[in-house]
Amino acid sequence: MINNRKRIIIISALGAAAVAAAAICIMMTSRIRGGNPTGEALSQNINPIEAASQTEEPTVYVDNTVDIIDVNSKTRPFAVSVNNTPVAVQVQTGLNKAYIVYELPTESYTCRLLALFKVEDSDVTDEAPQEIIGSGNVSQTDTVIGTIRSARHNFLDFCFESDAIFVHFGGSTYAESDEAKTGINWINGFYNSAYYWRHNPEGLATEHTAYTSLYRLKSAVQEKGFNAEAENASDTVLLNYDVSDVDLSKREDSVSASSVYVPYSSYQYTTFTYDAASGNYLRFASGEPSLDHETGEQFNTKNIIVQKITHSMMDDNYCWNLHTVGRGEGYYITNGYAVPIQWSKSDRYSKTVYTYADGTEINVSDGRTYIEVSDVTMTVEVE
Repeated sequence: MINNRKRIIIISALGAAAVAAAAICIMMTSRIRGGNPTGEALSQNINPIEAASQTEEPTVYVDNTVDIIDVNSKTRPFAVSVNNTPVAVQVQTGLNKAYIVYELPTESYTCRLLALFKVEDSDVTDEAPQEIIGSGNVSQTDTVIGTIRSARHNFLDFCFESDAIFVHFGGSTYAESDEAKTGINWINGFYNSAYYWRHNPEGLATEHTAYTSLYRLKSAVQEKGFNAEAENASDTVLLNYDVSDVDLSKREDSVSASSVYVPYSSYQYTTFTYDAASGNYLRFASGEPSLDHETGEQFNTKNIIVQKITHSMMDDNYCWNLHTVGRGEGYYITNGYAVPIQWSKSDRYSKTVYTYADGTEINVSDGRTYIEVSDVTMTVEVE
């Protein structure tokens, strides 16, 4: 993650001075040597001040970098399947270090999170100890993520669009079959337990107790021989980031968005409340503040994208098949306003493109983005 902001470097003063000096020399030379057969001074004397004013405009170099990720880095992100069941939201950890968090329906109208982390080697230099959860024994650079849950086959669709390495603990038969068929890089705790550990500070069932860390995941990439970098930096970047805050209030189709309600069932829903002081949306899980178990910080986001989809049932009549390829509608929300948008995805491996109603691709504000993938049967409320 990078901290350098927009910088403007103007190079002008020395150039103008040099031009003025050159103009004086030319004027003096023309008077001494003569510029015509009569030997008289040239009638077009050069005024050095005018010469300087007639020079080209100063060259302006603009560094259009953003804070949330290094968009010019080829480093592949990790896409981590994070527990989001009502009983386990209390132990969620590390989400405020992610740059994109998908909230995805699974089965029985429940949902999971798929959190994307993009980190450079220099960002993670020391490992967080296993006993970090609840102990206050925090690494200076490592990030603990948890708890880790199993994969669903549609999660791969969202990994592909950022060339991400898929991180999970177990998975449906459809997910593991698709991993084998597609060749996606994965780190599955069921087979690679060295990169995970279990901790149970709240006395939950075993499936709610698996953790990992960015240090361990980066070690896994080296030990498993994965490519740590994509072919192109753009392969790892899903969204277009604006170096300044996006102002939706001036758009004719915008509405006020101080609160966003996204239901996944009658008992599980996510709400976001706009905090004008920070410019971020604070996340709530089924009405309760969504807090990092280790730091106590409330999870927050700068941008919210609501992506409305349809689904069908897999042949086990249990797992959902999310229809992520095709077109649909949704909302883009930032800085207290929302606008209707459209989304499109041409195939499983391509990026989802988010556009305004007129077809122009959206830019998002520099900051974290939650992408709420919501079934069309559920009514999202923005007010």
